[in-house]
Amino acid sequence: MTDAMPMDGKGPKVPPAYPPRTPPPQKKPVEAPRPQPSTKPVTLSLPLPGPGQARLETRRPRMSIRARRAANWALTGYPWVAGQAVGKVTAAIRGWGYAHPEDDALDQTVRLLVGAASVDNGRRISVHLADQDDMLLIAVLSHTSAEPDPTILSDLAAVPGTISCGTDASDDGRRVWAVLSTERPRSRTTPAA
Repeated sequence: MTDAMPMDGKGPKVPPAYPPRTPPPQKKPVEAPRPQPSTKPVTLSLPLPGPGQARLETRRPRMSIRARRAANWALTGYPWVAGQAVGKVTAAIRGWGYAHPEDDALDQTVRLLVGAASVDNGRRISVHLADQDDMLLIAVLSHTSAEPDPTILSDLAAVPGTISCGTDASDDGRRVWAVLSTERPRSRTTPAA
Protein backbone atom coordinates (compact mmCIF):
# COMPACT_ATOMS: atom_id res chain seq x y z
CA MET A 1 0.00 0.00 0.00
CA THR A 2 1.01 3.46 -0.47
CA ASP A 3 1.50 5.87 2.31
CA ALA A 4 -0.73 8.81 2.18
CA MET A 5 1.01 12.13 1.75
CA PRO A 6 0.28 14.76 4.31
CA MET A 7 -2.42 17.04 3.15
CA ASP A 8 -3.31 20.50 4.07
CA GLY A 9 -6.11 22.58 2.77
CA LYS A 10 -4.23 23.40 -0.47
CA GLY A 11 -3.10 20.03 -1.59
CA PRO A 12 -0.21 17.66 -0.98
CA LYS A 13 3.10 19.04 0.37
CA VAL A 14 5.77 18.49 -2.26
CA PRO A 15 9.47 19.40 -1.80
CA PRO A 16 10.56 22.31 -4.05
CA ALA A 17 12.13 21.43 -7.39
CA TYR A 18 14.69 24.31 -7.13
CA PRO A 19 17.11 25.30 -4.35
CA PRO A 20 15.83 27.71 -1.77
CA ARG A 21 16.45 31.38 -2.47
CA THR A 22 19.55 32.79 -0.73
CA PRO A 23 20.40 36.44 -0.34
CA PRO A 24 23.06 37.78 -2.74
CA PRO A 25 26.61 38.07 -1.36
CA GLN A 26 27.45 41.35 0.36
CA LYS A 27 29.24 43.87 -1.85
CA LYS A 28 32.65 45.18 -0.81
CA PRO A 29 32.65 48.76 0.46
CA VAL A 30 33.97 51.35 -1.96
CA GLU A 31 37.64 52.15 -1.26
CA ALA A 32 38.95 55.69 -1.32
CA PRO A 33 41.44 56.35 -4.11
CA ARG A 34 45.00 55.60 -3.08
CA PRO A 35 47.28 58.66 -2.80
CA GLN A 36 49.52 59.21 -5.77
CA PRO A 37 53.15 60.24 -5.30
CA SER A 38 53.77 63.95 -5.41
CA THR A 39 54.79 65.33 -8.78
CA LYS A 40 55.44 68.85 -7.53
CA PRO A 41 58.53 70.74 -8.59
CA VAL A 42 61.24 69.59 -6.27
CA THR A 43 63.78 72.31 -5.64
CA LEU A 44 64.58 75.84 -6.60
CA SER A 45 67.62 76.97 -4.69
CA LEU A 46 70.68 79.17 -4.92
CA PRO A 47 73.36 78.82 -6.16
CA LEU A 48 72.17 77.71 -9.56
CA PRO A 49 74.09 75.02 -11.46
CA GLY A 50 76.97 76.26 -13.58
CA PRO A 51 77.28 75.82 -17.32
CA GLY A 52 77.41 72.18 -18.31
CA GLN A 53 76.04 71.04 -14.95
CA ALA A 54 72.67 69.38 -14.63
CA ARG A 55 70.37 69.84 -11.68
CA LEU A 56 69.24 66.55 -10.25
CA GLU A 57 65.52 66.28 -9.60
CA THR A 58 65.08 64.15 -6.51
CA ARG A 59 62.31 63.88 -4.01
CA ARG A 60 63.18 65.73 -0.82
CA PRO A 61 62.68 64.01 2.52
CA ARG A 62 60.58 65.63 5.19
CA MET A 63 62.43 68.34 7.03
CA SER A 64 64.12 67.10 10.19
CA ILE A 65 66.48 68.91 12.55
CA ARG A 66 68.55 66.75 14.89
CA ALA A 67 71.40 67.13 17.38
CA ARG A 68 71.41 70.93 17.43
CA ARG A 69 69.57 73.78 19.03
CA ALA A 70 66.26 74.45 17.38
CA ALA A 71 63.06 76.39 17.91
CA ASN A 72 59.79 76.57 16.01
CA TRP A 73 56.54 78.48 16.13
CA ALA A 74 53.15 77.94 14.50
CA LEU A 75 51.58 81.23 13.44
CA THR A 76 48.48 82.26 11.53
CA GLY A 77 49.06 82.79 7.81
CA TYR A 78 48.57 86.56 7.72
CA PRO A 79 51.17 89.05 6.45
CA TRP A 80 51.09 91.07 9.69
CA VAL A 81 52.48 88.21 11.78
CA ALA A 82 55.90 88.92 10.25
CA GLY A 83 56.65 91.34 13.11
CA GLN A 84 55.74 88.68 15.66
CA ALA A 85 57.99 86.15 13.89
CA VAL A 86 60.88 88.65 13.80
CA GLY A 87 60.61 89.18 17.56
CA LYS A 88 60.55 85.45 18.31
CA VAL A 89 63.48 84.62 16.00
CA THR A 90 65.61 87.52 17.25
CA ALA A 91 64.95 86.64 20.91
CA ALA A 92 65.89 82.98 20.30
CA ILE A 93 69.11 83.85 18.45
CA ARG A 94 70.21 86.38 21.06
CA GLY A 95 69.34 83.84 23.79
CA TRP A 96 71.71 81.37 22.12
CA GLY A 97 74.51 83.95 22.43
CA TYR A 98 74.86 85.10 18.82
CA ALA A 99 75.61 88.79 18.24
CA HIS A 100 75.46 88.52 14.45
CA PRO A 101 73.70 88.73 12.05
CA GLU A 102 72.63 92.30 12.74
CA ASP A 103 69.02 92.87 13.79
CA ASP A 104 68.17 94.57 10.49
CA ALA A 105 69.45 91.56 8.48
CA LEU A 106 67.39 89.21 10.67
CA ASP A 107 64.37 91.47 10.35
CA GLN A 108 64.66 91.63 6.56
CA THR A 109 65.22 87.87 6.17
CA VAL A 110 62.34 86.82 8.42
CA ARG A 111 59.96 89.34 6.84
CA LEU A 112 60.83 88.07 3.34
CA LEU A 113 60.36 84.43 4.38
CA VAL A 114 57.07 85.01 6.22
CA GLY A 115 55.81 87.27 3.44
CA ALA A 116 56.53 84.58 0.84
CA ALA A 117 54.69 81.95 2.90
CA SER A 118 51.71 84.16 3.72
CA VAL A 119 50.92 84.93 0.05
CA ASP A 120 50.24 81.19 -0.43
CA ASN A 121 46.88 81.77 1.32
CA GLY A 122 47.34 79.02 3.87
CA ARG A 123 45.63 79.17 7.27
CA ARG A 124 48.88 78.76 9.16
CA ILE A 125 52.62 78.97 8.70
CA SER A 126 55.44 77.37 10.66
CA VAL A 127 58.70 79.17 11.41
CA HIS A 128 61.67 76.90 12.15
CA LEU A 129 65.06 78.01 13.46
CA ALA A 130 68.24 75.95 13.97
CA ASP A 131 71.97 76.57 14.32
CA GLN A 132 75.06 74.60 13.36
CA ASP A 133 78.72 75.49 12.72
CA ASP A 134 78.18 79.24 13.22
CA MET A 135 75.30 79.30 10.73
CA LEU A 136 71.58 79.83 11.28
CA LEU A 137 68.83 78.12 9.33
CA ILE A 138 65.51 79.94 9.16
CA ALA A 139 62.79 77.99 7.35
CA VAL A 140 59.14 78.91 6.89
CA LEU A 141 56.51 76.37 5.77
CA SER A 142 53.25 77.54 4.24
CA HIS A 143 51.48 74.13 4.52
CA THR A 144 49.98 74.60 1.05
CA SER A 145 50.91 73.26 -2.35
CA ALA A 146 51.24 76.67 -3.99
CA GLU A 147 53.83 77.21 -6.67
CA PRO A 148 57.01 78.90 -5.43
CA ASP A 149 57.68 82.52 -6.34
CA PRO A 150 61.12 82.64 -8.02
CA THR A 151 61.68 86.34 -7.21
CA ILE A 152 61.98 85.62 -3.48
CA LEU A 153 65.37 83.96 -4.00
CA SER A 154 67.05 87.04 -5.43
CA ASP A 155 65.62 89.16 -2.60
CA LEU A 156 66.91 86.71 0.02
CA ALA A 157 70.34 86.45 -1.61
CA ALA A 158 70.67 90.25 -1.44
CA VAL A 159 70.40 90.29 2.37
CA PRO A 160 73.87 90.75 3.95
CA GLY A 161 75.17 87.57 5.60
CA THR A 162 73.07 85.17 3.50
CA ILE A 163 75.08 82.05 2.70
CA SER A 164 72.35 80.15 0.88
CA CYS A 165 68.62 80.24 0.31
CA GLY A 166 66.01 78.22 -1.47
CA THR A 167 62.44 77.14 -1.88
CA ASP A 168 60.98 73.72 -2.51
CA ALA A 169 57.77 71.75 -2.26
CA SER A 170 57.34 68.65 -0.12
CA ASP A 171 54.57 66.67 1.53
CA ASP A 172 54.59 69.27 4.34
CA GLY A 173 53.83 72.07 1.90
CA ARG A 174 55.93 74.80 0.33
CA ARG A 175 59.13 75.55 2.21
CA VAL A 176 61.20 78.74 1.94
CA TRP A 177 64.52 78.90 3.77
CA ALA A 178 67.69 80.91 4.25
CA VAL A 179 71.03 80.13 5.89
CA LEU A 180 72.72 83.10 7.56
CA SER A 181 76.28 83.46 8.80
CA THR A 182 76.80 84.35 12.46
CA GLU A 183 80.39 85.51 11.96
CA ARG A 184 81.17 89.18 12.36
CA PRO A 185 81.63 90.76 8.93
CA ARG A 186 85.27 91.46 8.09
CA SER A 187 86.21 95.05 7.55
CA ARG A 188 87.71 95.74 4.18
CA THR A 189 91.09 97.34 4.14
CA THR A 190 92.55 99.04 1.15
CA PRO A 191 96.08 98.02 0.26
CA ALA A 192 98.76 100.62 0.89
CA ALA A 193 99.84 102.44 -2.24
